[in-house]
Amino acid sequence: MSHTPADAVKGILFDLDGTLLQVEMKKFIPAYVAGLASCFEDVADRHLFGEVMLASTMALLRNSEGSRSNEDLFLESLNRHLGIERELFNRRLQHYCDNGLLQLTPLVQPLDLSRRILERCFKRGLKVVLATNPVFPRAVIEARLQWGGLLDFPFELVTSYENCRYCKPHPGYFTDILDQVGLAAKECVMVGNDTDHDLSAHRAGMATFLVDTWVVDRGKGAYTADFRGGHLDLFRFVESL
Repeated sequence: MSHTPADAVKGILFDLDGTLLQVEMKKFIPAYVAGLASCFEDVADRHLFGEVMLASTMALLRNSEGSRSNEDLFLESLNRHLGIERELFNRRLQHYCDNGLLQLTPLVQPLDLSRRILERCFKRGLKVVLATNPVFPRAVIEARLQWGGLLDFPFELVTSYENCRYCKPHPGYFTDILDQVGLAAKECVMVGNDTDHDLSAHRAGMATFLVDTWVVDRGKGAYTADFRGGHLDLFRFVESL
């Protein structure tokens, strides 16, 4: 391992979608946006709401300021473009999560091996972080964890738009995680299926494992994984720690 000897690993960061779960994100995101838009029909045109929501989310991926949370930036954008106040958005988001989000369940498929992988990490005494790109509210992330049968694990940290000020692939996303969990980059491994977003942890000094079962290759070729393989290979990797 080029950055971290296996016996020195104290923390492991897992992406969620395509790594611990099989999720059809090309269907999930439009369905999520449309469902949430239906809760704001009295204050915003559905199509316009969807456009603003997606644009505001994409802006989070590009943000490099780091002075405010992703939640603050997102809600500020919705207010600026649609006049939707923070309190109203949060109230209706909760209503949607309680009443409409379940319709997206068929788009998320659990992986039995993911439980075994996580169980091994916790048994080893590692600090385990759910390092999903923090563009969703915590409630939407927890819903996917529940559908994947993973919500009961005591993650050290679950990144969401409430508690992050950067997104992948910005190195600040990873250094903020390290600060929060009290570990050095050389003590951690980032596990994910995205050749850009997840492997960019190299810029923060972390070793990486590319899960290529459902790999997302953005064609940039900027990073090389220290390890690569399918979910069975990942299981064998965590067994070796």
